[in-house]
Amino acid sequence: MKRMILSTIVALATFAAASAQKFAMVDMDYILKNVPAYERANEQLNQVSKRWEGEIDAILKDVESAYKKYQSEAVFLSDAQKTKTEEEIMKKEKEASDLKRKYFGSEGELFKKRQSLMAPIQDEIYTAVKDICDQHGYQLVLDRASGGSIIYASPKIDISDEVLQRLGYAH
Repeated sequence: MKRMILSTIVALATFAAASAQKFAMVDMDYILKNVPAYERANEQLNQVSKRWEGEIDAILKDVESAYKKYQSEAVFLSDAQKTKTEEEIMKKEKEASDLKRKYFGSEGELFKKRQSLMAPIQDEIYTAVKDICDQHGYQLVLDRASGGSIIYASPKIDISDEVLQRLGYAH
């Protein structure tokens, strides 16, 4: 009997604690689309990416034309000349591959540039969300944009517009 009463008290205490928690939701895609600095940063990243892709493409075109030239002249070249030409072509291919890794690798220049441009924006948004949570007593904030497991969320708990207002982008 004591065990049943104790279990009931624990269950009620757990329910009371859970019901006292406040939750909120943000839509990071929505917020980011309404932050001009984010759009500018994305545009910068696109321009840098296109420039670097152009560099790599130019090297690969050189490789392709050198290879075609080599194929057409191979019958006239000595073994030493063939080897030298093949090595030059492979060297250019490696140069393109190294450049691609340098620019677009997992720790490459594009990654670093994205971090340097996006981190301040993300920090500013995080600070605004944290301030709102402290002000309203939210214990948990979910991101609707990245939360594939959120089936339904009431618009009443969406604080995205409040975050934008806190950032100075009245919406």
